Amino acid sequence: MNANIIRCARAILHVTDLDASRHFYVDVLGFIETEADDNHIYLRGLEEHTHHSLVLKKADEPCVEALGYKVNSNDDLKALSEMFVQKGFTTKWLNKGEQHAIGDALRVQDVNGMPLEFFAEIDPAERMLQRYDMYKGARMQRIDHVNYMVSDVEKGFDFYQNELGFACSEYTETESGNIWAAWLHRKQTVHDLALMNGKGPRLHHIGFWLPDPLAIIHACDVLAASGYGDKIERGPGRHGLSNAFFLYLRDPDGHRIELYNGDYLTSDPDFKPIRWDINDPMRQTFWGHEAPDCWFNEASPVLDVLTGEKVEQRSAKLKQHKPTFVI
Repeated sequence: MNANIIRCARAILHVTDLDASRHFYVDVLGFIETEADDNHIYLRGLEEHTHHSLVLKKADEPCVEALGYKVNSNDDLKALSEMFVQKGFTTKWLNKGEQHAIGDALRVQDVNGMPLEFFAEIDPAERMLQRYDMYKGARMQRIDHVNYMVSDVEKGFDFYQNELGFACSEYTETESGNIWAAWLHRKQTVHDLALMNGKGPRLHHIGFWLPDPLAIIHACDVLAASGYGDKIERGPGRHGLSNAFFLYLRDPDGHRIELYNGDYLTSDPDFKPIRWDINDPMRQTFWGHEAPDCWFNEASPVLDVLTGEKVEQRSAKLKQHKPTFVI
């Protein structure tokens, strides 16, 4: 691949009530509201120097419009476009000015139907990392990764590595040698995206980095005190995969958010991906409570980048498998 993809950089979620979403994300979780209008709220984390990493867009029903990756330059966008067209993908260009605070952007559906966006330019914003007087809620720092629930993990695994230049940090393998889930990265941490076996394409969650595990515990207290205790879906706990300390939440529209801290560096060229057996009870939960069934079965639908309609979902290629957890 001739294009330099830097990292997972933004997501666009459709929500039904901007006021309810603002209260959840800004007042409770502690995102910085960069800007807003009648139909959008633009949010960023405390350490982010870009205009936003999360767009909440008013709509009639919740879904996912696009999942954005920052590239190094507009030349990289052109290289990506040429590659996708050559491989038979249909692309869509959004010119600078068509989206607020974003330059030229390329959108395309991946091999499993997930709506991707690539861009090089985004307006700057004040970095608030040392504005400790602004810290509240979960002390949200930055977007870290997205997790896709897809019908064919192995097809996606090959696509992101061979066509887009992602590297694998960890993966889960079935008894028959099939890849059930994979963690792939461009930046030098565990992942920018994860692929998870299931009915899809759907967005399982967006992961946001927090400064430390205590921020996650503090977030639980703030959520409960703010009347959102029932929005805590899973955790806190620690993953075996990625080593992350985690908490999973559902926003007012049901979109799943992960609060995330504690993974590791993957920059060395001789780093070898870590294999997990699907029957290892510590892979999903190193310690913590069992994940509810909804964590395996529910996810956000995604839109077609050309038509704006919901993408038809397909059943998983591999049999769904809920591990047994250590309590």
